[in-house]
Amino acid sequence: MRRVFRLYESTIGKKIVMAVTGVLLVGFVVAHMAGNLKMYAGQEKMDHYGEFLREFAAPVLGHGGFLWVARAILLLAVAAHIRSAILLTRQSQAARDVGYKVTTRRESNYASLSMRWGGVFLAAFIVLHILHFTTGHIHPTFEHGAPYANVVAGFTVWWTAALYILAMIPLGLHLYHGTWSMLQTLGANHPRYNHLRRKIALAVALIVVVGNISFPVAVLTGLIK
Repeated sequence: MRRVFRLYESTIGKKIVMAVTGVLLVGFVVAHMAGNLKMYAGQEKMDHYGEFLREFAAPVLGHGGFLWVARAILLLAVAAHIRSAILLTRQSQAARDVGYKVTTRRESNYASLSMRWGGVFLAAFIVLHILHFTTGHIHPTFEHGAPYANVVAGFTVWWTAALYILAMIPLGLHLYHGTWSMLQTLGANHPRYNHLRRKIALAVALIVVVGNISFPVAVLTGLIK
């Protein structure tokens, strides 16, 4: 355990934690978007999908137990991810006594520069999303066990749909830079396939962003009723 803590105290240790938790979070975001595509199959398919998630491993974990276990793991991953990011930022700032006079963006792009504030925005958005579609505290007509109706009713409000669409901008930037950095930390760093790493990161970001934006747009245009 001492070796583990010593590793975490180092810069590479924190980057490993961010990479591992990043794998979990990116995997969840992609799976979450893919599962929501059942909205296009109709209310019955989407509601059955929600029921499947609630009843998965029910004999062992109880009704809805799987979802709460998954949420707990994701919450821990988010906490570890944010803490490591904050500590890395502090270490980076402490490593240089004087700020650079000339800023070069040869390696860092707009996505990397926006990671910090984008992460703050996403953390706030996650809380809003949970209160809206998971617990229903801020959903005007929330009904437990009716994900299709909740999504349609939620996105019928234009400013709510607009907020979700705008939230995809920092999410896309975060996914792009995060996936690229995550693959690099996990060892996918070689001149032969560095260009592939960027393409994979861009593909992940675009697939998730386009998929998520399609839901409020489909509701607003009447494609999903």
